[in-house]
Amino acid sequence: MLKIARILLPIDFQDSSKRVVHQAATLARHFHSEIVMLHVVTPLSYSAAMIEGSYVPANLGDLLKELIRQAQKQLDRALGSELDGLAVKRVLLEGDPALTIVKTARDEKADLIAMPTHGYGAFRRFLLGSVTAKVLHDSDCPVWTGAHLEEEPTREFSIRNILCAVDLSPHSPKTIQWAAQMAAEFGARLTLAHITSGVEIYGPGAYQVDPSVTEALVNSAGRQLANLQQEVGIKAEVFIGSGDVPKMLSHSAKQSSADVLIIGRPAGGRLRATGYGIIRESRIPVLSV
Repeated sequence: MLKIARILLPIDFQDSSKRVVHQAATLARHFHSEIVMLHVVTPLSYSAAMIEGSYVPANLGDLLKELIRQAQKQLDRALGSELDGLAVKRVLLEGDPALTIVKTARDEKADLIAMPTHGYGAFRRFLLGSVTAKVLHDSDCPVWTGAHLEEEPTREFSIRNILCAVDLSPHSPKTIQWAAQMAAEFGARLTLAHITSGVEIYGPGAYQVDPSVTEALVNSAGRQLANLQQEVGIKAEVFIGSGDVPKMLSHSAKQSSADVLIIGRPAGGRLRATGYGIIRESRIPVLSV
């Protein structure tokens, strides 16, 4: 049985995070979770405040006090309607965003971190993207992210179809088990997807795909997925493709009408190398376990 008792929700008070907040609230209502809403004040916030000219401090110490005061005020009133009726703990800290998020998740014993992949504007987009990458790398608990959520039509979030990316690494049983438990919780349809390497040979004037080798890889992957399902004790639909992993998984998500994509974070394997690319390409939220 899947248990998510506490969700860490880092926010930056930008509209770009509202979809993730809505999804975190949906999960919290289903699992009766407490939400720990975290805002981190950083040294870069000082520069941003001075550049914007919103506050002219006598010194950096006064600026920090003002930033913390304003952040606390925003945190106290932030997203009240989205989180109405939920148990919410608000936390305001100063420091490096990624390190603070990871440490807070450990200190609060969070079962899940839910955070937007990008911030607002070109600079924030770069900054928060790097923060997300560090959190994905260092966090002990699963991380829920969304790269393109604000570009998609607004609709009520629900989990009816789940796509689980399987890289056939030793971590795969854990990834499948997480996906199966999530599917059971929401009564959702589960599809397992594996993307094989594109096998190319050099022919006259161009690279060409060797169909016989690709077919062998697909057949081998099919057998391994069948064995994994037997090991975990589930029966799911299966999609096997070949080529660029992020693009093929995005295509599979569209074909299966998936509401969430679940990927693994193993110590090695293809998803380790391509995981952030998968998140950037995905049009639906990605849960990295």
